[in-house]
Amino acid sequence: MKRLITFVTAIILFLGFAFFRGNSTKTTKAKIPTVGILQLMNQPALAQIQKGVIAGLKSEGYVKGKTIKIDYQNAQGNQSNLKSMSEKFANENADLMIGITTPSSQALADVTQKTPIVLGAVTDPKGAGLVKNEQQPEGNITGVSDQAPLKEQLDLVLKLMPNLKTLGIIYTSSDNSAVTQYKLFKQLCEKAHVTLKAYSIANSNDLNQVSQTMLNNVDAVYVPTDNTIAGAMQTLVKNANNANIPVFPAVDSMVKQGGVATYSVNQYKLGVMTGKMAGKLLKGKKVRNTPVEYVKHGDLTINLKQAQKLGIHIPESLIKTAKAKGELFK
Repeated sequence: MKRLITFVTAIILFLGFAFFRGNSTKTTKAKIPTVGILQLMNQPALAQIQKGVIAGLKSEGYVKGKTIKIDYQNAQGNQSNLKSMSEKFANENADLMIGITTPSSQALADVTQKTPIVLGAVTDPKGAGLVKNEQQPEGNITGVSDQAPLKEQLDLVLKLMPNLKTLGIIYTSSDNSAVTQYKLFKQLCEKAHVTLKAYSIANSNDLNQVSQTMLNNVDAVYVPTDNTIAGAMQTLVKNANNANIPVFPAVDSMVKQGGVATYSVNQYKLGVMTGKMAGKLLKGKKVRNTPVEYVKHGDLTINLKQAQKLGIHIPESLIKTAKAKGELFK
């Protein structure tokens, strides 16, 4: 009888262990990673980056709602929102965080030094204090820079406006990316012997008045990667059209909004690069083995309708290039 009881007890224990192990395995399999995506504001270029991030993650096997949980937060341009949303990601123990723009990434960096952070559209990661060594990141942060191909852009302006005398540049003084690009663009203009006049704004409310002042003193306008101006691009375009002055922005989506042309980093492709990098980190790749990535050459984007409105001739060779490898808006 004792042997029977011992045997039955052993069977029960074995079945219990098997059941527990089976449930544990199911629980492990069911757990999917959580990725927090923090976007600064509603703006066409940033929306394209966000879509690209999702596509990049998917290409790495992480399908939204199936094999990965995406917590997408949009701060609507509010610094307080950036802080609270970043804390939300930290409190829910997100496995990885993605910052779209410099302010978003800086807010994420303030809440964790352990969780991997991938930068999406940060022009100068080192200058923004996010990464010390871009080739071998020492902390928990790496990512993709949206540094514009500034020389290509300036060369394009000079090709389309060979008689250009004075070029204006307008940027937001608090935007790290825009300020960095202004400084680099200024150096390029000096080397090319182009007279550059700089105008800065504190916020979008300044754009109308400052742009009108600028347009009275320049032959064309260059706009760096600037989220504030991108969000109020129609104001700048309206004033520029009234003055018959062309605007050459750094970003392709701003060309669609009324700029003339640019060689730009494709924002969607930039997002895809960001998403792919995030996917590889989720699979176990170390941040220190993931250098910051840069896009070396831009795609040509032309707003043919806008050029014709302003009387700017676009060579057929450029039109063909835009059709084949970039975008052409008619």
